[in-house]
Amino acid sequence: MTEEKIVKDDLVVAMEYTLTVDGEVIDSSEGQEPLEFLQGKGNIIPGLEREMAGMKIGESKDVSVSPEDGYGALNEEAFMEVPTNQFPENIPVEVGIELQVQNEEGQPAYARIEEIENNIAILNFNHPLAGKDLSFAVKVVGIREPSEEELAHGHVHHEGHEH
Repeated sequence: MTEEKIVKDDLVVAMEYTLTVDGEVIDSSEGQEPLEFLQGKGNIIPGLEREMAGMKIGESKDVSVSPEDGYGALNEEAFMEVPTNQFPENIPVEVGIELQVQNEEGQPAYARIEEIENNIAILNFNHPLAGKDLSFAVKVVGIREPSEEELAHGHVHHEGHEH
């Protein structure tokens, strides 16, 4: 008799999922390949990874993840005011536009224009899902041993993966 595989650390898990926030579906694997991740390596948010442990192939589960176990609480200090005339001409200055900027260390940072008032744009550097309760409907569709390289790198490699 073969041992039934369950989701545990250092195994590659393939899952189908739908993510709902505030009653609205915002992400889903439907119509795409299942999402593969290496369990126990932080490839997915902590709350979901913890809840997936012990699941079997074919098993489905609804998982609620709090902001603390998801994308973090909303950081009230992660906002910045920028005069609209300081934006490059090729960037539309509109609420909801996402930008890539550089922080003081020259690292890329992502921001969203939260609001515009009196020629001042308020940039929000929080993850779009920070402070949100996340509802996942997940189904485990595959479990496999990782390659040595995947295990060494701590994430799944796909066809054509280059380093």
